[in-house]
Amino acid sequence: MILRQVRDNRADAETVLEIANAAFAALGPARQPLPPAGVVTHLARTRHLAGTDPEGCWLAVEDGRAVGCALSMRREGVWLLSLYAVLPDAQGKGVGRLLLERAAAHGHGCLRGMICASPDPAAARRYRRAGFTLHPAMRLTGLVDRAGLVDAGDIPVHPGNAGHTHLLDSVDRRLRGAAHGPDHRFMLAHHDELLVADTLAGSGYCYRQGGEVKLLAATSKRLAVRLLREALARVPTGTEALVRFATAEQEWAVDVGLELGLTLETHGYLALHGMKPPTPYLPSGGFL
Repeated sequence: MILRQVRDNRADAETVLEIANAAFAALGPARQPLPPAGVVTHLARTRHLAGTDPEGCWLAVEDGRAVGCALSMRREGVWLLSLYAVLPDAQGKGVGRLLLERAAAHGHGCLRGMICASPDPAAARRYRRAGFTLHPAMRLTGLVDRAGLVDAGDIPVHPGNAGHTHLLDSVDRRLRGAAHGPDHRFMLAHHDELLVADTLAGSGYCYRQGGEVKLLAATSKRLAVRLLREALARVPTGTEALVRFATAEQEWAVDVGLELGLTLETHGYLALHGMKPPTPYLPSGGFL
């Protein structure tokens, strides 16, 4: 078996997608296939990270067949694992360990690390052995109860754009110790909407793609609640909402979701190294 860097081309992006689909489908029938827009975003994310962080993106190849992948990045002293998957028939053979070690080497010198982990017990065991603290996570799903959407109050929320990058990075640094940097350009291009709140009392932002809240960060819980309610209000009627990776520290998000009729369940972990869960914060699975 050999490890090689993921190349910034369509062929490698499709290979990574195939591995991820097969690996996550094996976790259970509840795993839904990506919609067409999700496939486009997944392929683009792989190429984005292969371009920004080539030393953090790896494929495991055995007998000419790619059997595993890991995509990671480092942003201002924080190492982040975006994707980690091994084909079911190649698991238990040390492939995952070698991939994770090679990807983690990209974060050498980083004092902090973040991973949005699936419920896969093998992956959780691997992250724990690597020194990560596992924070059980929750997700909220379902149709938004529009009757629960009361008057927005006195905090204005407006659409964001590339001109807000400095504000976004400032909020990121305050909450997780590192800006998203080039990842904001990607998210602006591939998500439906960026919402921004910027007041004398603080700032925050939220990305939405269809019914899913992709990333939310704010300097106060009051702002975070306002942003989450606005994002859920903008979910198209009849589309299921999804809020993921809410740890116990994000009770404000749980309360908003339950108030709007969403269903709460445990799902996966937020794995952290050298840091506590950022709050108020809902991480992006792909960019954390």
